[in-house]
Amino acid sequence: MLASPERIREWSHGEVKKPETINYRTFKPERDGLFCAKIFGPVKDYECNCGKYKRMKHRGVVCEKCGVEVIQSKVRRERMGHISLATPVAHIWFLKSLPSRIGNLLDIPLKDLEKVLYCEAYIVIDPKESGLSERELLSEEMYGKRLDELGGDAFDAGMGAEAILELLKKLDIVNLAETLRAEMREVTSEAKRKKIAKRLKVVEAFRESGNKPDWMMLTIIPVIPPDLRPLVPLDGGRFATSDLNDLYRRVINRNNRLKRLQELNAPEIIIRNEKRMLQEAVDALFDNGRRGKTITGPNKRPLKSLSDMLKGKQGRFRQNLLGKRVDYSGRSVIVAGPTLKLHQCGLPKLMALELFKPFVMKRLVDLELAQNIKSAKRMVERRRPQVWDVLEDVIKEHPVLLNRAPTLHRLGIQAFEPVLVEGKALQIHPLVCTAFNADFDGDQMAIHVPLSAEAQAEARVLMLSANNILSPASGRPIVTPSQDLIIGGYYLTEKVDDAKGAGRVFRHNWEVLRAIDEGGLHLHAPITLRRPGQEAFATTAGRMLFEEALPDDYPARFGHINELIKKKEMGVIVERLSDHYNKSQVADSLDKIKNLCYRYAAQSGLTVSIDDVKTPKLKASILEDHEVQAEKVESQFRRGIITDGERRQQEVRIWTDATAKVQKAMEDEFKAQRFNPIDMMVGSGARGNMTQMRQIAGMRGLVANPRGDMIPRPIKKNFREGLETLEYFIATPGARKGLVDTALRTADSGYLTRRLVDVAQELIVREHDCGSTLGLWIENVGPDTANKRAYLETKLFGRALSQDITLADGTVLERNTLVGDKEMDALRDDPTVNRVRVRSVVTCDAELGVCALCYGRSLATGKEIELGEAVGVIAAQSIGEPGTQLTMRTFHTGGVAGKDIAGGLPRVVELFEARTPRGSARLARATGVVRLGDDEGKGIPVTVVDDQGEEHQIILPTGSRPMVTDGQDVKAGDPITDGPFDPKEIMEIKGIRETQLYLVEEVQKVYRDQGVSIHDKHIELIVRQMTRRVGVQEPGDTGFLPGERADAKVFRDTNRRMVEEGKKPAEGRPEIMGITKASLATESWLSAASFQETTRVLTEAAIDGRGDSLLGLKENIIIGKLIPAGTGMAHYRDFAVEAPDYQPMTSYSSDYDEDPAAWLSNIHGTYSSDAEETVAEG
Repeated sequence: MLASPERIREWSHGEVKKPETINYRTFKPERDGLFCAKIFGPVKDYECNCGKYKRMKHRGVVCEKCGVEVIQSKVRRERMGHISLATPVAHIWFLKSLPSRIGNLLDIPLKDLEKVLYCEAYIVIDPKESGLSERELLSEEMYGKRLDELGGDAFDAGMGAEAILELLKKLDIVNLAETLRAEMREVTSEAKRKKIAKRLKVVEAFRESGNKPDWMMLTIIPVIPPDLRPLVPLDGGRFATSDLNDLYRRVINRNNRLKRLQELNAPEIIIRNEKRMLQEAVDALFDNGRRGKTITGPNKRPLKSLSDMLKGKQGRFRQNLLGKRVDYSGRSVIVAGPTLKLHQCGLPKLMALELFKPFVMKRLVDLELAQNIKSAKRMVERRRPQVWDVLEDVIKEHPVLLNRAPTLHRLGIQAFEPVLVEGKALQIHPLVCTAFNADFDGDQMAIHVPLSAEAQAEARVLMLSANNILSPASGRPIVTPSQDLIIGGYYLTEKVDDAKGAGRVFRHNWEVLRAIDEGGLHLHAPITLRRPGQEAFATTAGRMLFEEALPDDYPARFGHINELIKKKEMGVIVERLSDHYNKSQVADSLDKIKNLCYRYAAQSGLTVSIDDVKTPKLKASILEDHEVQAEKVESQFRRGIITDGERRQQEVRIWTDATAKVQKAMEDEFKAQRFNPIDMMVGSGARGNMTQMRQIAGMRGLVANPRGDMIPRPIKKNFREGLETLEYFIATPGARKGLVDTALRTADSGYLTRRLVDVAQELIVREHDCGSTLGLWIENVGPDTANKRAYLETKLFGRALSQDITLADGTVLERNTLVGDKEMDALRDDPTVNRVRVRSVVTCDAELGVCALCYGRSLATGKEIELGEAVGVIAAQSIGEPGTQLTMRTFHTGGVAGKDIAGGLPRVVELFEARTPRGSARLARATGVVRLGDDEGKGIPVTVVDDQGEEHQIILPTGSRPMVTDGQDVKAGDPITDGPFDPKEIMEIKGIRETQLYLVEEVQKVYRDQGVSIHDKHIELIVRQMTRRVGVQEPGDTGFLPGERADAKVFRDTNRRMVEEGKKPAEGRPEIMGITKASLATESWLSAASFQETTRVLTEAAIDGRGDSLLGLKENIIIGKLIPAGTGMAHYRDFAVEAPDYQPMTSYSSDYDEDPAAWLSNIHGTYSSDAEETVAEG
């Protein structure tokens, strides 16, 4: 709401009349000044300013000498004052925030409005009989001329804010709204309609909210409490002050000067100048720098106005309301803790003592080791020996949260059980590093202690690392062993045919271990195990050991481990564990695998030295061959047989071929040498890849310049041999670009995540089933071809079926069945099924948020998603987290008119912001036959003749190549030229569903290129938010305005109501909005203001008199409530605990001769029925 002058007076505790702040001798606040104790309350608790009344006993007394109320000093944080202005001024938010609200209401352009307000022109307030029109602008001389012509009383005109205030007071909002609606029906030109609609929107806002237009002009200014704009003494008698005090001081000085000039009846021109200065001072107070010169402080720094206090990362919203500092937290460097279990972390003793201090102190008193809390505190501070035992006791079963910045997804904060360790570094389990994206090169982590019992329970159940084995983005395990663990497993399961003890037969595992200990059997020797009552099978000693780490029934389910364990195999094992065993078994097996792999990685004695790098002997001869070929091409170019472009192309081909051959020779050389450490590292997937190996041991090959073109001069040396000066020089730009990209990408990716979270934060699972019968078709569900599994995992896996499906063998998969691995494989291998219809969040009809069945399975738990899960935020994190891995590259397509196709992160941003891509394809507007015309210098005309014979023509720019031929049949939406599609165009031609599918598929393409697996449903949630508005074209009898963007569901419901009542429904078409726009268009103004464009959002919300229904997450965090997701949902919080009614026992027995069983059954008999009923009720 807007505040009326009366409202501001109600808030105020007195008028600030003087610009003084405090007396520099006594340090007491000046009376009637900006820090006046009479207005804002006493400086010290329960003490008046002159010192007549002190202490609590005088509470509430107003001192008759200094007028100060005796009360707590904290009222200085809440009591406001006011400044009465000698002349009205305009509020800059309503004047300059585009579109200008004051200008819109009065229908005066902003430029003219400013001329009037800043005293440069007159405006006609009441034309009377003069023949002038109302609100006409008159310059100084015109005004004088008209006065001479018509006489002083012929018309009323004024300048400055009084004139505008007068005009605003004259406005009749209700009549104006009627007039505008009538005008709108009559006008035909689109531009005029748009203009009227804009004005009508503001008028309607005032009419519905009950705000008065003249409240946009200020006659009285509120002064915020002094403790929110403090004045702090520094040493040396100087003061540090808040900028607001300076800004207020300027306003008060100019206001007082204007009052004095008015009393003295000063000349009009002086008063006018003073009014303009007052208007500028008030502008600077509200939003410094928005208009005119920015007011700066003594060191040329712009002063922070009231608007600046709210805006940006350091503003009130993002710094204090959405992010707060917390107690009971610490941070330290992390090191690996190879002996920890998956759910544990090592907590340094000193840190633990400080974090759990209150708990330890209470425990010391409880155990009577200290007399009172004070002595307990002393014991803790002096670190007495008893303290450590108590600390051990306190931290048992008390989980702590660890967090590594940047927290890109929810696995960046996990709960662990602390184990006390010596030293000062936190120890973390090696397998959780992937989730935190942590390494041990000096990373730091923060630790937090959950205090309440509820917080501890949530940490233990929801956030414990052993419960977070799957990635929420793809549903794949995220705790897969990597690097040194892989090498250990690889070495352990290696097989050497002629190793010591090869071919022996054993009956038991312990026999094998004994043989190894005695030195009669090598780890890599192939052996046969013939266990009692089981079939014999071939294995090696190492593979048998590896199998022991897995659950007992693993071999029966999935067969014995009889292969070399590389990264891929390790991934498959972990996936099977997480799919088929419970969490404690998975954690247990993972810990066993970790211990085993570490042990054998150490035992292998694997080292890397320069001599392990072998340059292939064939390299020289390969290079010579290709030198000859390159020389040939060069001479052809010199003789003019081929062009420069062809020469480059051929040289690139020749040297790419050479590089590939050298790489092949190098691989062969490495393979020939058994147990080459570098080969083992790359071969097992522990670290590095063949391209990197080629650069170290083969040749670097061709490099690209920063534009992305290949330089046709190869780098023939490798790092082992060392590069030549010229080669080093050629290689530099590419490497430099890589580093610059990485830095830029991190910032861009973080900003993308922030926008995604903002647009999706209100999507929470709020009901089980919305009953939607719509769904999406998933095509090519055929038998397994290459990469088919990966394709289905991101599309079909974890969805609910939208209709019954009958398989070839007669099994029926019913509607709403959740597709797990079993169902997915059955559908894939079924010859009769090649497309499946599934429910999706884009077709969900839930009133608020989404429903559980349209969302499907939670990928992080593998079960149906629970009510209250914040799926929008999870989706945003899943898309944003891999953002840093995406390249920044814009592919440079060699020679095709220099068109850059965006790829990587810029492409994702382009899609989510629904921008028209550069060089986008032109699409056919109708289904029909193509007719190509001739280019007559204006471009190539392409006409599509539809079935009715209508012609739809588009002109292609000269030189572009159409993808269609004359006489070809096309469907609406088919591309006529090459390039990416414009989502807005697809929306116009093919409609909303096709657009949604296009966006999902295009975003997936970028991630797939980088080998990142994200489930479609995450992208669908964001796309749902982008396409949930309808642009109103004809409002009919509804309350919508033309051009307004209405929520699709509200639009549908309103139209349904209109039809039922026999009125004319509205017409509209679905619109697509970029994520930034969609975030700002949210219903919640709190959420939008804390995102971007704070002042604009607040201006609109005030005029509309909007409330906030607090449905999303951000709004609730801002006002300090529990978020309405997870355990914060009313659904989980509204439960009552009741005790059963007390019933006396039938007999109280203390005789030992009674049969205990009878006695127990007797208790049971008395209680059972009631107890069961109570349970049922509760």
